[in-house]
Amino acid sequence: MAEKLLVLSDLRLVATDMDGTLTQSGKFTPALLQAFADLAAANIQVIVTTGRSAGWVSGLATYLPIDGAIAENGGLYYANGEQLPVNLSSVTDLNSHRQQLAEIFLKLQLKFPHIKESTDNRFRLTDWTFDVQPLKVEEIQQLGQLCAQLGWGFTYSNVQCHIKPLHQDKAAGLIQVLRDYFPQLTTEQVVTVGDSPNDESLFNPCYFKNSVGVANVREYANQMQHQPTYITTASEGEGFCELAALLSQK
Repeated sequence: MAEKLLVLSDLRLVATDMDGTLTQSGKFTPALLQAFADLAAANIQVIVTTGRSAGWVSGLATYLPIDGAIAENGGLYYANGEQLPVNLSSVTDLNSHRQQLAEIFLKLQLKFPHIKESTDNRFRLTDWTFDVQPLKVEEIQQLGQLCAQLGWGFTYSNVQCHIKPLHQDKAAGLIQVLRDYFPQLTTEQVVTVGDSPNDESLFNPCYFKNSVGVANVREYANQMQHQPTYITTASEGEGFCELAALLSQK
């Protein structure tokens, strides 16, 4: 993986998912913080692109040694040093939008009464989340189909299911951020990293030629149309650290 990845392009930015990709058993580790420091020393910038809420990501962008963070699967962007997010979505009236999302969730609950709103949903602006556990794969697929019938987008991770605007995803948000904040970079200089279906747009070679899945992405191999170009040997945060070590040494 390393040799082939390094000859593809001069990689200058890592855009990475968080849960299951940066975390190890749900936590940040000292090794991860060292990996961030090593990447910075190698002049490689880092953006976190996560499905987590605006409220969570505001704190992450402030305290982690990164260059920015995208929240809610492409809905918002927190630039390094900025307190307020930039809206990347098509949402203009947030109050009306939240009401519509709440109504869609209630419609899903009529057919799937056991789905449970996620505890961080109150901190969200552009999407609506409910817990992915204990849903079966078939139920998740049915929920996605129902959202599509109602005119909404849907995705899921190892943590949550997301009801969202139709064209809101990580790739679209990242492309917009690259254009507005990193105009000196091309997409060939970006490597995207993830572990689950809500990272699938980052694995789409039409957008990003350099994509990496940490080893636990294999669990979703049959549930994604687009697969990462490369897969690390290690899982979760250890897989990200594996990639960071390769990039730092190039």
